[in-house]
Amino acid sequence: MGQSTSEALEAKAPEPFIRVTDLSKSYRAKSTITHALDKTSFTFRRGEFLSVVGPSGCGKSTLLMLISGLTQPTTGAVEIEGERVKSPISDVGIVFQEDLLAEWKHTIDNITMQGAFRKIPKDRLRRRAVELLDMVGLSEFADVYPHELSGGMRQRASICRAIVHEPPLLLMDEPFGALDAMTRDQMALDIQTLLEGLGTTVLFITHSISEAVLLSDRVLVFGPPPGRIVDELVVDLPRPRHLSVRETPEFAAITGRIRSRLEDMGVIRDRAETRPGALYSTAGGQ
Repeated sequence: MGQSTSEALEAKAPEPFIRVTDLSKSYRAKSTITHALDKTSFTFRRGEFLSVVGPSGCGKSTLLMLISGLTQPTTGAVEIEGERVKSPISDVGIVFQEDLLAEWKHTIDNITMQGAFRKIPKDRLRRRAVELLDMVGLSEFADVYPHELSGGMRQRASICRAIVHEPPLLLMDEPFGALDAMTRDQMALDIQTLLEGLGTTVLFITHSISEAVLLSDRVLVFGPPPGRIVDELVVDLPRPRHLSVRETPEFAAITGRIRSRLEDMGVIRDRAETRPGALYSTAGGQ
């Protein structure tokens, strides 16, 4: 008997770049066990920008650490290109909420500092660093120390450092979380510019629904801890994406679905909807 059309298409589908299977992680502290992540499974393809959004403590950062190999699962597995991750992976860029720049090095030296252990020729690495600094508007700050940079500038430099060697995988854990709203907007534009044409696969952890939808090809929604996927949305919006896309009905529909899902689980509680006049119940009767 021949294959059905669906079976034939499935057989031709490329192997996922990353496969997460029944991933769980628990931490023990004395007599207490904390379940951070619970039987989570998903895949993502090479070159995809995948965001994970959810409440604090739902296992988002734990998931990133497991994919990077910096910690090992209690049960389940992570596979990259069919190989199980059993130790820290090297061909990756990681950006945390804190920029972790070396205060004693100039900006450009911070960006190129990983060249030695990656055995990348210094001249090639420096040329790439100069290109990246120009792309994020930091060319004139190449030879200053981190304490002379604003928070947004420091994080731009941190992202440049993470991608200067053009890794196939970029892991970002709340990279804009400590920044003000306007700087976050600019960073969202900058990261799109920096990654354009590289084909980098990105896992982006965030609390911001709008940020996740603006940047992503797909968004995974995590519920309250222990972490598990409660919804998955494809963001079928044209690229490049500008901030004005947030004003479109299509964007509002996606963010609205995510917000509604989180409201259903009690993660977001809109008291104004259940208590008429609540917005005007502040002290002084305003």
